[in-house]
Amino acid sequence: MKTLSLKMRAITLLSQREHSRTELRQKLIRILRRDLAAEASTSRTASEDADSNPTSEGLDPADQVEALLDWLQQQGYLSDARFVESRIHARAARYGDLRIKQELAQHGLSLSAEKLTTLKEGEYERAKAIWQRKFGGQVAQDLAMKAKQMRFMIARGFSSETVRKLLNAKDE
Repeated sequence: MKTLSLKMRAITLLSQREHSRTELRQKLIRILRRDLAAEASTSRTASEDADSNPTSEGLDPADQVEALLDWLQQQGYLSDARFVESRIHARAARYGDLRIKQELAQHGLSLSAEKLTTLKEGEYERAKAIWQRKFGGQVAQDLAMKAKQMRFMIARGFSSETVRKLLNAKDE
């Protein structure tokens, strides 16, 4: 059984969902190293391995992956802007701005000023919907319950200002 080329594996990963360049690099290096280790273990001798290794192309695995990532970006398969959009779309209904920004920072990306403004404008409504789902819209009767609700909302990545505004609202 012939294994897929590194390029086909990258395209397969990208067809399942958007990936950041950093995330895809880590996955492809792991795949390539695993394949090279498997090839080396099934090879009869070291000289046969060096002659019959079509995937290494004389490049270090990291260099080979970087070249592939550059090609994927040029062809439009890999896009940081699409990744940011998909991450915002997937996370906005459940998390606050701070959590989304932190997750994007882990991928080496950041929000544009326009997207950040859009997220901030809708943060209170998103927080209110999550709070109502989790706590049934019940205003905390004691400080312990209020602290519990605040910790939950802050852990979800909502700003302390938004959480205070939400929990101190008297009309709800």
